[in-house]
Amino acid sequence: MPALRLAMAQINPTVGDLAGNSTQILEKVQQAQDLGSNLVLFPELALTGYPIEDLALSQDFLNDSGKALEALTKELAKRGQGHIRVVVGHPALAKSPTSWAIGQNCASLIFDGKVQASYAKHHLPNYSVFDEYRVFVPGDQLLTFEIDGLRFATVICEDIWQSGGPVSQIASHNVDLTLVLNGSPFERSKTDTRFELVSDLASKQSTAVAYVNLVGGQDDLVFDGNSFLIDAGGKEIARAKQFDTDLLVVEIESKNSIKPVTESTKTQTDLAQVWNALVLGVRDYVRKNGFKSVVLGLSGGIDSAVCASIAVDAIGAKNVFGVSLPSKYSSDHSLSDAALLAKNTGLVYSTEPIEPYVEQFVEKLKLQGLAAENLQARIRAVVLMAKSNTDGHLLLSTGNKTELAVGYSTIYGDAAGGYAPIKDVEKTLVWDLARYRNELATKQGITPPIPETSISKPPSAELRPDQLDQDSLPDYAVLDRILELHIEQRMSESEIIAQGLDATTVESVIRLVSISEWKRRQSAIGPRITKLAFGRERRLPITRWSK
Repeated sequence: MPALRLAMAQINPTVGDLAGNSTQILEKVQQAQDLGSNLVLFPELALTGYPIEDLALSQDFLNDSGKALEALTKELAKRGQGHIRVVVGHPALAKSPTSWAIGQNCASLIFDGKVQASYAKHHLPNYSVFDEYRVFVPGDQLLTFEIDGLRFATVICEDIWQSGGPVSQIASHNVDLTLVLNGSPFERSKTDTRFELVSDLASKQSTAVAYVNLVGGQDDLVFDGNSFLIDAGGKEIARAKQFDTDLLVVEIESKNSIKPVTESTKTQTDLAQVWNALVLGVRDYVRKNGFKSVVLGLSGGIDSAVCASIAVDAIGAKNVFGVSLPSKYSSDHSLSDAALLAKNTGLVYSTEPIEPYVEQFVEKLKLQGLAAENLQARIRAVVLMAKSNTDGHLLLSTGNKTELAVGYSTIYGDAAGGYAPIKDVEKTLVWDLARYRNELATKQGITPPIPETSISKPPSAELRPDQLDQDSLPDYAVLDRILELHIEQRMSESEIIAQGLDATTVESVIRLVSISEWKRRQSAIGPRITKLAFGRERRLPITRWSK
């Protein structure tokens, strides 16, 4: 008897696009058939996209999803692919709804023109970016099935992150290969975490494991794909691409005898992963929301240079519109650096001096000090939004995570925008990414996109004469360290000081973080790359007492 072939289909669905997602599924099944596959595995909620959030509370949406699953089943049979077993993720109406949820997060086995069996996710995450316990009803039964003497089990994502539930029954069912459907968002270092988790499952349940993940951007989440398969001994057999669709095919004789059919991909370096996550996040937010182009202000500084370079990599230079918006405080090198960035990347470049508008406002409103400084940023936002409205561009906000943390931005000014590419990137990492992207260009034999002077010069908002960021903030290396300990590691002020950092500086930074919540609450979303980003997973009251 020939060995069974499993195809792991890594697709990029769009939430709610049932027809488009079904087309992607059918295309991958066809590719899998061409490679002799008997079984095709798709990611979590592949039919609807993930996460569907409160769409799971809509009976109409769940009914439409059920109809799409039925249509997919019939189409597979019509195409002569009914003999191929297909495991696909989708939501469904729960037979026993709760007082707060009516649907379940399911995986169904399609074969011979109909749905043969279904599994409902047991462990529903209610932490970090996840909110599934509120919108889904948990399942409690393990799904197993047999093909040519090999036994398979099906579970979904969080089921393998928690103990107990159907996963604990895998060994007792003598499962050869566990199929894990995932919607696991990217964050730095998560590749190692996933591998350790899957290896532990393989060891404890004596099973090979196929881990298939979504790829693509969905609002502030980026799914990196990076699907993989290990045998029962914990050895990695095959790995799919990161940040791209893929079809990974393996040949299975037993849980300990599996070999790759298609080519595997090595995991990217840390900086490459971050860069590609940001590029994919921008590309899919633009594409899936119907935009064709973006616009952003080019100051000549590092943040706008990195954002512009990400955008060019994401959607092409001809679709990126960069605008220099000089005031009387803009330095010559800022103007020349912005122009050089445009030349290096090939983006569409224009200049709109703001001084005539600034003078009129200052004179009419008698502005001075901070009000006059912030006015410049707000006029720039007006110009950029005018271009956005006129030409249909998506406005990119170029602020980084460090600035967002301490409120070092002008609300309704440089903070304005529909998407923020480096919202979850601290300032020191922005510099690292700039160097990485330039080094990559050099290796490819092309002009580095980011001017060296944008990387090396001291950062400045240039809203007043001789202004530098460090006039108002600690050194960025120190600041980012404090913020990482306080935000991502959730350390208290005393714990951070105990790390050897200056007490006065720590107290000042934590206070700035506390009083800036109102700005963060109004900021644009952007791709998440860390364990704790500003957004859905960090919810603090705006109105609260502070020292």
